[in-house]
Formats: sequence, C-alpha cells, structure tokens
Amino acid sequence: MSNIPENLRYSKDHEWVSVDGDTATIGITDYAQHSLGDVVYIDFPRAGDRFASHEAFGSVESVKAVSEIFTPIAGEVTEVNEGLNDSPELVNSDPYGEGWMVKLKMDNPGEVDGMLSGEEYEEYLSSQD
Repeated sequence: MSNIPENLRYSKDHEWVSVDGDTATIGITDYAQHSLGDVVYIDFPRAGDRFASHEAFGSVESVKAVSEIFTPIAGEVTEVNEGLNDSPELVNSDPYGEGWMVKLKMDNPGEVDGMLSGEEYEEYLSSQD
C-alpha cells in the first residue's frame, strides 16, 4: 500500500494538505506520483493567484502523461516550490517533504476538516482497485 502519513489530510484527487495556522502546504500523494511515473516538469501558479476549492492550479508532466493538480481548499498562493523547476523528480522521491508544490493562505481553514484522514484515504484507495 502507498505511504500515507497520518498527520496530513487528503483529497479524492490524490492531493495532500498540511496545515500550519492559516497556511496550507499542498502536494500530490505517494499514490499519485507512483501512478504518474517519473515526473519531468511541473506547471505552477504564481504567488498572489487565488483559487477556489477543487480548482486546477497547475499540472504535472510525467513520462506517461500530463495531469492537472487541484487545490482541495480555497485560498491565495503565498509560495511555490521553485526547487521543483530544477528537480521535478523530488515529487517522486519525497512527495510529502521536498516534493511539496504550493503554499496557500486559506480562505476558510475549516475546509480542511472535510478532507479525508490518512485512514479514510487508505480506505478510498483500496475501494478503487
């Protein structure tokens, strides 16, 4: 089974969220990076861009396909992980650490409560097989 840290929240689109105050760090899950294969390029938004819940904020290009990435919560981008421009493979090797994608200032921090826990995400994945 995929690596699913319990301290994060998950979306059914295979994004994860880590919360620190009103800031959410967002990336794609181990399951998503494994499904995509080797990541070669990431198209990011800019700091200051605003997104609604479940809106596409960029895309991940792998050797297999190009996939949109969705923000599970609404907010304003405060930072993008510029390190992925030079090392997009970090999404594969460290999806929950150095492979994070964007940080958002959340419009409504309570939105995270509606996301899946690690256990619920694991159950969701096993129901997809």
